[in-house]
Amino acid sequence: MRVRPVVIKRLLAASTAVALLGGAAACGTSSAASESSSSGKPVPLVVYSAQGYDKAVTQAFQKATGIPVKLVDDSTGPLLARVQAEQANPQWGALWVDGDEAFAALDKQGMLVKGFAPKAALNSAGKAVQPADKSYVPTGLTATAALVYDSTKTPKPPTGWQDLLSAAWKGQTGMNDPSVSGPTYPFVAGMLRQLGGDSQGQAYFSRLKANGLHVYQTNGDTLHALQTGAIRLALIQSSAGLAAGLKDPHIKIAYLPKVTSLPSVIGIDAKASAQVRSEAERFASYVLSAQGQHVMLTGDPGGDSLYWPVVQGVAPNRALPELSAVPTQAIDPYVWGPKEGRINSWFTSTIVR
Repeated sequence: MRVRPVVIKRLLAASTAVALLGGAAACGTSSAASESSSSGKPVPLVVYSAQGYDKAVTQAFQKATGIPVKLVDDSTGPLLARVQAEQANPQWGALWVDGDEAFAALDKQGMLVKGFAPKAALNSAGKAVQPADKSYVPTGLTATAALVYDSTKTPKPPTGWQDLLSAAWKGQTGMNDPSVSGPTYPFVAGMLRQLGGDSQGQAYFSRLKANGLHVYQTNGDTLHALQTGAIRLALIQSSAGLAAGLKDPHIKIAYLPKVTSLPSVIGIDAKASAQVRSEAERFASYVLSAQGQHVMLTGDPGGDSLYWPVVQGVAPNRALPELSAVPTQAIDPYVWGPKEGRINSWFTSTIVR
């Protein structure tokens, strides 16, 4: 669940600067592949998306290109389940959610178009998360999980992951359910990786449960628990925490070493017709264009617009710290993506219940 837009003057000021960028990506042009794949009459492009700015972006794309878009907006978990259920007869053209692990798994299943990349100049962060076979397109970065707290109630927050296991924080920590919340499986997978593997990481979450861990559905639910005093520490996506801090200056964010980088990603259905594939490629190109990035940075200023851009010359909202100052790690999506179902099932049966 996303935090919905609010009007915040300093966000608009920053985003206006982005609109003036001249060195950003090519504006809404299709790739060579898309230019040659189809030139027929536009058909509705079905976009499955969990992004807070998706309505603004799809409307802007439709206005810019004349291509009609049908947006299906839901949380990441239900959308991924829907994509799998429709595997024999896909009803989507483009999928846009957070976390490249799911896309790596779809790629291994042969469900994504390969070999496509928009004509955009990615920065180093973007290049780091672009797959070698170009089976999906990174569109931005956030981090998971940020530690969010109220400084009036928690003046001395934890400084390391092991601190959460102490008696001082018993019953005070909350996080999202990875089976529902897109940003949360990468957080769980990142913890397993940095603690030495599946068994070590699962032991950590079991100890966290024994220390009174609360599990909620999505970012909004966990934030609500923090704001109502049910918990004192919320482990959620960085953009959701930053948005809460813009509304309430007492809400602060800490990045425990290490948090996992979380790219937002677009994938294209491998079974799509040539016409739909062409339109989906134009959509991905538009998203990485200067115009598309402007809409992303302004479309959900109190939520998902608080991301680090992956395109050269595009600046994040000034509420974000320098990405280099955040202790992040990247996990291999082709290692952790295929494990998602098994690990989420373990989490549900062992931690949630």
